[in-house]
Amino acid sequence: MLVLLLLCLLWAGSTDVYAQKARQRRMGVKTDSLVQVKKDTLLTDSLRLVEEKERIDRLEAPVDTAALARKNDSIQKAMILEKKPRFIPNSNRSIWMALVIPGGGQIYNRKYWKLPIVYGGFVGCAYALTWNNKMYQDYSQAYLDIMDDDPNTKSYEDFLPAGYDISSRLDYYTNLFKQRKDFYRRYRDLSIFCFIGVYILSVIDAYVDAELSDFDISKDLGLEIKPVIFNDSRDRTPNAVGLQCCFKF
Repeated sequence: MLVLLLLCLLWAGSTDVYAQKARQRRMGVKTDSLVQVKKDTLLTDSLRLVEEKERIDRLEAPVDTAALARKNDSIQKAMILEKKPRFIPNSNRSIWMALVIPGGGQIYNRKYWKLPIVYGGFVGCAYALTWNNKMYQDYSQAYLDIMDDDPNTKSYEDFLPAGYDISSRLDYYTNLFKQRKDFYRRYRDLSIFCFIGVYILSVIDAYVDAELSDFDISKDLGLEIKPVIFNDSRDRTPNAVGLQCCFKF
């Protein structure tokens, strides 16, 4: 009995010790969690104070009025460009401008990049016309002088070396000057037709450009060319291979 009593006392003491240790551990955990919560609260409050201070500093900072003015101007310009309607030229007015003033149709259509092409064509044709006409006049006068009997008219000598005698080859040089005269006359006339052609092309370009200025070029339009085999059931000939052109509107 005494042994059993001693064992019960020892077991009760050890149980009390374990209970106290468990209680202390629980209290320690609660204390650590409270300390962590307090630390997180202090950190959040500090961050909030820093953000509030930065916001106050931004509000108190001086305003860049010049930058704001530039920004407002850019916004107003963008709004004006968005509201501005697209220019659509009138084809009748464009063709009349092109007929009255060379290149006037391109100016009216606001296709200024075409002006160097148009005026370059006019200048080239004018230069060719001037050059060929000058050479035609010179060879024509030389041909007339070599054909007449007047010894004082010797403009043909300007085309020959100094002191050259053509009496032994008079027929050859007569035909030569005649050929040169006809050659430059032909190219002079061709230059006139080229000048007129450039003028007509500038008128046609102005008219077509004005007509197609509002042509629909959206993504719904399309052109597709693909190979296809044609099969004619009425004929016993073999199938034919060709190209098929498909328009999409």
